[in-house]
Order: sequence, then structure tokens, then C-alpha cells
Amino acid sequence: MKKIINTVNAPAAIGPYSQANFANGVLYISGQIPVDPATGKLVEGIEKETHQVMKNLEAILTEAGMTFKNVVKATIFLKSMDDFAVMNDIYASYLDADSYPARETVQVSCLPKNVDIEISMIAHQD
Repeated sequence: MKKIINTVNAPAAIGPYSQANFANGVLYISGQIPVDPATGKLVEGIEKETHQVMKNLEAILTEAGMTFKNVVKATIFLKSMDDFAVMNDIYASYLDADSYPARETVQVSCLPKNVDIEISMIAHQD
């Protein structure tokens, strides 16, 4: 059975999708971009953008009763691989080194609202 996960502490979906779906112990989180849910505005600069995306992901995980320790897979989209090192340090600061998820990072030509980063995650309930 599928349950839709939605929180006001992360940006509302801007299309025909949910923030996340929970099914059979697995949480599938839609790609998050650096929108501040309190203001609805984009934050700018890769450092601020990465922090905002991670906060948005954390809010969805929390709503589902999970943490970053439950994340088994992350997909990171960057507009420029030149931002990789900065993004990677910030991303890692939110995670426990003993439970890093599997991950891929790819450079893409364009992201929604022309942001520099988008991250989606899959988490598993213990």
C-alpha cells in the first residue's frame, strides 16, 4: 500500500508529483531543489543551495519518521561539476560516515527554475 508523504517544511510539489511516496517500507523522495519553504523563494549560490536542498530532504524524511541514516540511495544532479567539491563537503556534513548511502552525481544542462543542484533520495525503514 502506498502512502503520500507531504510536509509544509519542504517546498510544495510544483507539478503532478508528490514530495515522497512510502511503499513497503521504502520512501521514495522526489528531487528537491533549493526553494526555501518558508518564503517560496530560491536561495542562490551552490553552498546555500546545497544546504537548502539537504534541509528540504531532511524535512521530508522527518515527516516519514526517518533520518538520513535511513537513506540507501541518493541521486545528485549538478548544473556544473565545478561545484562538486563544495557540494560534496556540505552533503557529507548531513550524513553519518557509518551509513553513507549509495550515490551517483551527474552534470545536467538544465534543472527546474535554472537551479544549480537537485537531489532525490530513497530511504528504507529499519
